[in-house]
Amino acid sequence: MDNGMDNMLDMYLFETNSLLEQLDELLIEAEKAGDFTVDDVNEIFRIMHTIKGSSAMMEFSSLMQIAHHIEDLFFFIRENGLDSFDSSHKSILFDLMFRSTDMLRAEVSKIENNEPLSDNVDNLTEEINSFLKKISKDGPQQSTKEPVADQMKPAADTKKETESSKTSDTPAVSLDEIRMDLAECPDDKAAYFLRLFFDEGCGMENLRAFMLITSLKESGLEFGFYPKDIETNSQTCTTIIEKGFFITLESREDADSAISLINNSNNIRSYELIENVRVKNISSAEVAASPAAAAPTARETAAPSTPAAASGHQTPNKQNLISVNLAKLDNLVALVGEIVITESMVTSSPDIQNLKNMDSFLKATRQLRKLTDDLQDIVMSLRMVPVSGVFQKMNRIVRDMKQKLKKDVRLTIVGENTEVDKSIVDSIGDPIMHIVRNSMDHGIEDSAEERIAAGKNPQGEITLSASHTTNEVIISIQDDGRGVDPAGVMAKARKNGILTKPENEYTQKEILALLLAPGFSTNEVVTEYSGRGVGMDVVKKNVETIGGTVTITSELGKGMCTTLKIPLTMAIVDGMEIAVGKSVFTIPIANIRQSFKVKNEEVIYDTEGNEIIKCMDQFYPIIRIHDLYNIETEVTNIEEGILVWVESGDKSCCLFVDDLLGEQQVVVKPLPTYLNSFNIKDSGISGCTILGDGNISIILDVLNLYAAAHNQY
Repeated sequence: MDNGMDNMLDMYLFETNSLLEQLDELLIEAEKAGDFTVDDVNEIFRIMHTIKGSSAMMEFSSLMQIAHHIEDLFFFIRENGLDSFDSSHKSILFDLMFRSTDMLRAEVSKIENNEPLSDNVDNLTEEINSFLKKISKDGPQQSTKEPVADQMKPAADTKKETESSKTSDTPAVSLDEIRMDLAECPDDKAAYFLRLFFDEGCGMENLRAFMLITSLKESGLEFGFYPKDIETNSQTCTTIIEKGFFITLESREDADSAISLINNSNNIRSYELIENVRVKNISSAEVAASPAAAAPTARETAAPSTPAAASGHQTPNKQNLISVNLAKLDNLVALVGEIVITESMVTSSPDIQNLKNMDSFLKATRQLRKLTDDLQDIVMSLRMVPVSGVFQKMNRIVRDMKQKLKKDVRLTIVGENTEVDKSIVDSIGDPIMHIVRNSMDHGIEDSAEERIAAGKNPQGEITLSASHTTNEVIISIQDDGRGVDPAGVMAKARKNGILTKPENEYTQKEILALLLAPGFSTNEVVTEYSGRGVGMDVVKKNVETIGGTVTITSELGKGMCTTLKIPLTMAIVDGMEIAVGKSVFTIPIANIRQSFKVKNEEVIYDTEGNEIIKCMDQFYPIIRIHDLYNIETEVTNIEEGILVWVESGDKSCCLFVDDLLGEQQVVVKPLPTYLNSFNIKDSGISGCTILGDGNISIILDVLNLYAAAHNQY
């Protein structure tokens, strides 16, 4: 039962969050257009009706109340239109909707964090009621079937009235006992029973039934349904799964209309239309022989027959989409990783090197490698999701800040369908939000006059873009605002005492990198949205946690661009295996710029005696891996080993290693938790992988390795 409730809660959160994101996008676009379309009104009504029903079923009262009052508001708007709304009405409506969405999202967040929900949302619901009363009074007389007073009644009262209106004073017709046991509606006298089953394992069957009857009601059909208490009784899920959900109708015409709507509904596996034959003197033998009398199981109705007394229907085939718990995908990725490792161990085993039919074996191993690579690609693709969800949320950030800061800014989104690993998408939302806020607050000029004086479009622009490279995604947040003044950055850095070398030795890239230093800000006054640079160190840290880097470029008076380079996935990486003594390390290919041999005379020394090498007219420190990790090796002469030029973020260095063993795709394994107390990640180690021969290779974290070597030297 607990697992069932957990699954229901997971589905509730998934569907509600999806609906709220959809609602946010709809509101943003509608506000840009300055009005709601008829489709917008219908969609908002549907979203709120769905959230109301699912929240009531889960007993989340605060969410149900808010959604119910918004549903009432848009019921009125749907029936009467927006023609009578002036600009002030629409402005209030947009503001009310955005605040309601925020409140709903805040309540959902409490559920996700296992916090108690708000026990009083009267302030918001009364404000919605007041607005509804105002537009009811100011606008034309209602043309609705039910008065406003009835619309404003609580959901429980509405439900009672609905059930009362279905009660008939006409005596019940005595129907066949078997058929009535099947339908569980002995007092119903309808001519047709429409019995349907939902997809196995879809969950929330009672809620899905409730959504279905709501859709049928909106089409104008008159019907009954059983079980009756699906909206408030989650126990009806079991009944619906075992015996089906029943809709009763008075005519074949109504039944056909209902079937037409059902064919366009989701999660319905099968349905069967049974005609109610009113025969008083029917023998028990005839009843037993009647095809309609048999009570088919859920699986049998998946392909219903078409007997004389019943017409069977099968829903058309549709593309099926399912949501899968991320933990299950994590386990699948881990399992595939083990398969890849085992395959490598088998094919590289020394025991098979003397096989007589070696060519045949090698052909088979090549085919096996191809299949494991294909399997790996498919499994990884299951975790890939577009960044559009994160990008679209920035529309709301820009919208709210435009109003508060009185700035005219548009957000341009490019490449929103670019896909990244789900775990990474979840991690980049906050960094991107922080950068967008900084661009809005201190990047874009304060007034249109200031922009015009600088020869710019009066309307500012922030461009949010994403694109793929071979093994990483590049996300950039660019504004066409003031840009960064290098002199101001240096002055602030000098004041804060964070300069590490003479000012004249700083390059433009290094000056801009100072913006990412902890606590750095060029803004003297802390605002609601912080100054440019405040929290940028947190952005840098969060991005580096998922293996990414942050770089900043800017031109004074032209704008600023912050670029995030993030791996497509953290589960599998392309790496270069290197040897140091008897140890094997892996360097991510993405961090390697070049590998080369050097002569002793090419190595120079800084004032502290540390080795430096010149590459592409720049000087980089040499880090001897065997010295850093105290590894015994015979390769200590610089001419005998190899230098690997690596880069991460704004840090570059050359690693001195014994030899390169070759490129290999490796499965990243996390380090044992007991090693956390040794701060091993600060030593430049990000994880490990298992090689084909069963040995372990340490995966190097270039950025932390640079810091570890710098601290040591």
